[in-house]
Amino acid sequence: MSDPTPPSPDDEGVARTARLRTDVSHSARIWNYWLGGKDHYPVDEEVGDQILSFVPALPRSAVADRRFLARAVRHLAGEAGIRQFLDIGTGLPTADNTHEVAQRVDPSCRIVYVDNDPLVLTHAHALLTSAPEGATDYIEADVHDPETILAGAARTLDLSRPVAITMLGILNFVLDTDEAAAVVRRLLDGVPAGSYLVVSHPTTEVDGEAMKTAVEYWNGQGSAPMTLRSRADLVRIFEGVEVLEPGIVSCSRWRPDSAETEPVEVTHFGGVGRKR
Repeated sequence: MSDPTPPSPDDEGVARTARLRTDVSHSARIWNYWLGGKDHYPVDEEVGDQILSFVPALPRSAVADRRFLARAVRHLAGEAGIRQFLDIGTGLPTADNTHEVAQRVDPSCRIVYVDNDPLVLTHAHALLTSAPEGATDYIEADVHDPETILAGAARTLDLSRPVAITMLGILNFVLDTDEAAAVVRRLLDGVPAGSYLVVSHPTTEVDGEAMKTAVEYWNGQGSAPMTLRSRADLVRIFEGVEVLEPGIVSCSRWRPDSAETEPVEVTHFGGVGRKR
């Protein structure tokens, strides 16, 4: 007969620590390393540096990806009037997290973060500093399980009202494009018309051969395998939603803050779409 006593928070903390592998690199920690953060381990620096030997411009992509998120959230909370955000594949906290950008526009915005990395969960307190008028929450779930994500999000978000679903650098861990599209469809089915989808994804469109070499190396390290996608693949991800201008483009080219200089193409493409 099983023990009906639920695990204590201390037990859960021990379990999370046991899952925290410091001998295997993790994408969120490598991203943190490239962004100049401190939440990574020597193995992440080693693998991150090796990947940079293939694609030296990747830190520029990391910065462009974060700036794309900030611009997209600012637009959605501002001009589009969205007050609810479901951030899937949160990553480690950094400057201008989704709730910070959204609540600068309107403090009543409500944000749910989703990740399954135990280190991200350990640092989730930094993602829960909501303005008193709004709310933030964090749920531990996997991108392959949209039902669990929607059920957890419903504790904080009103899923009968429009929600912006942000998926930055996460669908590349769903290796089959049909499955990735199905995950997106299920998430969008759980929110009403007028909701939005924000996606960024590493691509073969820029530095394609070097990126393929980097991903082959990454996939040989024992970390969660990932894939690259073409623009045509990303168009499939956005099927059924109205893609906002300027379309699916290099993250640096999505509505840049300044038109004075020509944005440099980066290896991550992004887009924003509205559910009709």
